Amino acid sequence: MTRFFPVSEALRAYASIIYLTEVAAPPGVRIDDYLHPEWANMRFVEGDAMHVAIGGNTPEPAPPFIATGPTSKAGYFSAGNMRAWGIGILPMGWAKFFALPAEDMADRFVDGAKHPAFAALAPLVEKLRRTNDIEAAARAIDDHFAALLDGAPRDDPTILAAHSALVDADLASVADLAEKLGLSERSVERLCRRAFGFPPKLLLRRQRFLRSLARFMLDPSTAWIDTLDYQYYDQAQFTRDFQRFMGMSPRAYAARPKPILGAAAFARAAAADAAVQGLHRPAN
Repeated sequence: MTRFFPVSEALRAYASIIYLTEVAAPPGVRIDDYLHPEWANMRFVEGDAMHVAIGGNTPEPAPPFIATGPTSKAGYFSAGNMRAWGIGILPMGWAKFFALPAEDMADRFVDGAKHPAFAALAPLVEKLRRTNDIEAAARAIDDHFAALLDGAPRDDPTILAAHSALVDADLASVADLAEKLGLSERSVERLCRRAFGFPPKLLLRRQRFLRSLARFMLDPSTAWIDTLDYQYYDQAQFTRDFQRFMGMSPRAYAARPKPILGAAAFARAAAADAAVQGLHRPAN
């Protein structure tokens, strides 16, 4: 079960949503699922260790504080009896809270308690473990991040403008993005790698894919051909993208159980107006 909690007004430009995933499984039983490509996430886990991997890597036991950068590949996880709090970090939030380029953490996760860039969040592990009230725990996460705003770098309005452009379904090319931002394509490349984790061409391709995937997640009975974003030339192009981003074919993904992400897509759409985090619209 996954529940979602909106962030406070102070955090709306920097974080998408706070969420709680709980798994109740008998001893020795684990469930697994795949995360879609997304922006960065900070997760705090209590109970059985999650086993996680990004892309085709071998799953490994994860630490209680999992700091994950922006991803362009599916994240696999398996979980036993556990409770995991998380917060999605938008590109503006990455630049605000973390003193390293997003590209350095692209398609990677680390032990947040040991990595200097995330050390200020490490106290949340114990704080959440001691908090049994769900609403109070969500507020604790929000309050902790809000406190970090004092002394944080100034906002870069170009990041917000780029993010707003990337979630526009009509944006079709890097040249269009550069024109919207009033920058050279080379400057857009540097900006995207620093704040978004990937070159702009890959970001546009990822957004096109996520728009199609989100339609399927909200109506799994729909044929893939009916979910395709209008910027796809044909279903073969979409199938290639699906393999690139999810590591499997659309048919294989449709056939596998989605014990956590299936229901979470509906709950997230209701709470944040986007079934997947990568389509979350930034606050103006």
